[in-house]
Amino acid sequence: MANGFEWRYNLMGGGQPVLKTFYMKDTETFTRGDLMNVESGEVDLAVTGDTGLAGAFVGPEDPDDAVDGSPGKVAGTDSTTLVKVIVNPDAVYAVADANARLAGATLDISGATGAQGVAASANTEFVVVERKRATSDDTRVMITPTAHFLWKT
Repeated sequence: MANGFEWRYNLMGGGQPVLKTFYMKDTETFTRGDLMNVESGEVDLAVTGDTGLAGAFVGPEDPDDAVDGSPGKVAGTDSTTLVKVIVNPDAVYAVADANARLAGATLDISGATGAQGVAASANTEFVVVERKRATSDDTRVMITPTAHFLWKT
């Protein structure tokens, strides 16, 4: 199963995720697969109810900022540390989930860094892209347009 949110494909095609570099908004730790939220042009760890979701954290821009040499973890500083984040609105992510899901179902984000997943929907941050029958499979989701920072009007 995926750890956090792991990019699988772009709904509209294309073989790679779109990456953008952001400054960290707060002094905190991010783990590869954490979902990021954009606030005032910088990113912090997404929580349910956020309305500027970008996508999954990939790693620090500068390898020297990695925690213990791990390219997928950063303990960064507010407005100083640059990180790479997947930003394409059509990105489809795999996420560990113990429930069967129907395509079109909505879900929310839950969990802390390194342990983010999905939960029952109250804020509609994700839409399930593919039907999931087996509880041992990953759930495939994408960020809803109302929650993605690039689809804001």
